[in-house]
Formats: sequence, C-alpha cells, structure tokens
Amino acid sequence: MSETIEIAVPPGVVYDAVTNVADMGRWSPECTGADVKGDELARRVTPGMKFTGHNRSPKRPWSTQCTVTAAEPGERFTFLAKGVGLRVAIWSYRFESLDSGRATKVTETWIDQRGWFMHFIGPKVSGIHDRATHNRRTMEVTLQRLKESLEKEHHAT
Repeated sequence: MSETIEIAVPPGVVYDAVTNVADMGRWSPECTGADVKGDELARRVTPGMKFTGHNRSPKRPWSTQCTVTAAEPGERFTFLAKGVGLRVAIWSYRFESLDSGRATKVTETWIDQRGWFMHFIGPKVSGIHDRATHNRRTMEVTLQRLKESLEKEHHAT
C-alpha cells in the first residue's frame, strides 16, 4: 500500500529529512523516533545500517529492529522492520524530482511482511487490529506533516 504527496522543496532536502530516522517522530502519529546503532549516527545512511524504531499506540509503546536495504540520496530509502527477530514490514520512500528540481513527489510504501505469529501477536502488542487501514491513515498524516514542516522551514530561509 502506498500514499503520495507533493512537497515544494528539492528531493535532497526531503530525502535528508526522511533518512534522519531519529526525527521521524516529528511527523508520524505512531513512530516516535529511532536510535541508530553505534557510530552510524554520524555517517550518511547506507544499506546495512541498523536502527531501533520506537512506536506508540494508545495501548502501549513497542520497538522494531530495522535494517536499511536501499539508500539512494534524493531517490529512494527502504528498510526492513523486524520484531522479536521476525519480519514485520518493509517501509520504502521514493523521491521524484518535480518542477526542475524545486519540488518532490514523495511516495511512502508499506509492505506487510508479517507471518501468522506476528498477525496473532501484533494486535495484542499494539492494540491495532486493522493494521492496513491504520497504516494508510498514519501514512497520510505523516506525509502531510512532513510537507508542512519542510515547506515552512525551506521557504523561511
């Protein structure tokens, strides 16, 4: 499932914001941020980089262990999220240049990777029973907040 929005800032700016996973809580209604492993925080995002994603629902907080699988500056960012060592989801962001590089079409994609055990335990951990509907709503909110924040910051400079 995917959601798309156009943001009136260059693709590199949007890419840098999204790949700063520690800041995702600024926009997401569910993800509160992330901790990047070791000294990787100081380096540019690369495939293989690991981070712990932190999430919350009205029921409780939980974390996922994430591994970056694609990191193409200004074009694509993808990571695999696992819980208790089992696949949960693939999250991907595609950045397409618009208006001669002055704007970006951002597409956020969620691919459910849960097996039977995660389908069973997930609602008990998160309190979310219809994950697909919930994620569509949170993706819409995340992208809209990202747009508002980046356009405000970029056009204020």
